[in-house]
Amino acid sequence: MIRRTFLGLPLLAGGCSVLPDRPFIESQRFALSPQREGPPGPRMRHALLLRTMRAAPGQEQRGLRRVTADGRVEVAPYEEWLAPPAELAELALRQWLVASGRFTAVTAPGSRLATFLILETELIALQMEADGARAAIGVLLLRQPEGLGEARPLGQTLVEARVSVAPDARAAVRAAAMQAALGQAFRQLESWIVSNVSV
Repeated sequence: MIRRTFLGLPLLAGGCSVLPDRPFIESQRFALSPQREGPPGPRMRHALLLRTMRAAPGQEQRGLRRVTADGRVEVAPYEEWLAPPAELAELALRQWLVASGRFTAVTAPGSRLATFLILETELIALQMEADGARAAIGVLLLRQPEGLGEARPLGQTLVEARVSVAPDARAAVRAAAMQAALGQAFRQLESWIVSNVSV
């Protein structure tokens, strides 16, 4: 009886295997931090409050996005940003605006510093499309009067940029192209703020 029990153990062990049926695929994670190049611009003597960047539907996912020619959306399961793209884009934009030298300070929500300018942003698109990488940001610029008055809009716009890259390029190449497109959008955004404040 004992012998039969031991003879059956290999069969039971074979049925209880913990080895995965599918091969292991290592995830690739990419940074999203476009850097401003060139000298700082003329300072405008205003502090800027950059509010939390919102994410348009679908842009809250960490996986690299691709929109096919027929409009289908694909999100890569093993190719992703280090964090949700709107969070990374907000941090990169804050660093970009500080590096621009345009403002006396660039603050975050919760700061006690009184600011003349308030910037609200929304990540509309950061994805691959049929003609390359695309980044788009919705922007609202507000002016905060002195005292307890309500902020008033100075302007509203959509900045976007595209970088040519093959849709079937390696993940690292696609991520770099999307980062480059985001950097171009940041440069447009900086110029747009300056033009509105100057007016």
